[in-house]
Amino acid sequence: MTARRNGNGNGNGPRPLDPRSLRWKITALVVLACAAVAVVIGVLVHRATAERGERTGRDRAIAQLGAAEQELSRTGRRPDNASLEPRAGLPRPLAQALEGPKVPGEYALWYDVKAPNWYWMWAAVPVGDGQVLVVRTDMSATVRSLQLLDRSIVKAALAALAVVVPLTVLAAERMNRRLRHGSRTARRIADGDLDARIGRRGRARDEITEMSAAVDEMAGALQGRLAAEKRFTADVAHELRTPLMGLVTAAGLLPDDDEATGLVRTQVRALRALVEDLLEVSRLDAGAESARLDEVPLGDLVDEVSGRGDGDVRLRLTRPATVRTDPRRVERILANLLANAHRHGAAPVEVTVTGSRITVRDHGPGFPDDLLADGPQRFRTGAAERGQGHGLGLTIATGQALVLDARLTFANAPDGGALATLDLPAP
Repeated sequence: MTARRNGNGNGNGPRPLDPRSLRWKITALVVLACAAVAVVIGVLVHRATAERGERTGRDRAIAQLGAAEQELSRTGRRPDNASLEPRAGLPRPLAQALEGPKVPGEYALWYDVKAPNWYWMWAAVPVGDGQVLVVRTDMSATVRSLQLLDRSIVKAALAALAVVVPLTVLAAERMNRRLRHGSRTARRIADGDLDARIGRRGRARDEITEMSAAVDEMAGALQGRLAAEKRFTADVAHELRTPLMGLVTAAGLLPDDDEATGLVRTQVRALRALVEDLLEVSRLDAGAESARLDEVPLGDLVDEVSGRGDGDVRLRLTRPATVRTDPRRVERILANLLANAHRHGAAPVEVTVTGSRITVRDHGPGFPDDLLADGPQRFRTGAAERGQGHGLGLTIATGQALVLDARLTFANAPDGGALATLDLPAP
């Protein structure tokens, strides 16, 4: 039989660890979403905590400076936690903060940061005679607390991801299994199993359920239409048999020396062959055919069938096997392949028997692309250059190969010509 193509070329979906798998794409999106949320929350908490710590440091420095200023004004003595510095000796940022008019009670502040170990909050106020009262508050404890908070946020985010990722994989795997089941069922339907259905699994009512129901409805409608087509074909063939037999009898009564008699008999024989083909197709479609197996010398059988045809055949035998098969069906397949080669191909027509394999090749334009892709189709020859026909010969050959549990493939030879290969079950 011809191999059907599917969406990814080989019929296999992404492997479980393939990053193209839907489960890993969903997991990656969830991880990215969780990471983005964790980063946003972490940044907001970090900034709020840092601002609160800095504000607390400023308040502490202002309180210390206010107490030192009061003690200096009351006792005239510099407190131990403060220092009197000349304005010119102050750090530039603190000196700049002191410039300009100040509201009474307002102090100059400067957060001196030299990572990783230097964090001080400075507060200063002029006290006259070019002197400045300065206090410094150590902010290291606040910074270390902020760093511990950051590490805690990172650990919490990683712990959350360690729980979320496996749960996401499990949840995505359930959806993935449903999709894989649907794709396998669709391939079975495409390969001819029209009874296959996806069905409804579980209680989920989502887009996958809707898609599965739509595919099942499509398969049912397709099955009904194909069944109606097969019934119509069989009914037409059966109904034609009675008037056809009358035509055959009437043609036999015509005078032999009349030119019209030959034309009528030729057309009646063609019509009779077509009706017989239709009946055979209908029996194959209905599954009413079964093989009668026997030991058959394949070389002798092929030699006999090749000599019956109208055209010349080049026969080559390479260790032909004796196979257990139905000789009548093998004969039918080979006769149809040879008739197709003579009618639609070009000489020379070559038949090769190697073991249990039979190859029929012509040197014509080759099989059309749609036949190679989808297999033989009744009442369709595919390419105009291959001549006229009703497409039943290759359809019957394919059906008979199925009955024999054999494999019939169609291809085009690299140097031109159609190539049909029948692989019978090995002895």
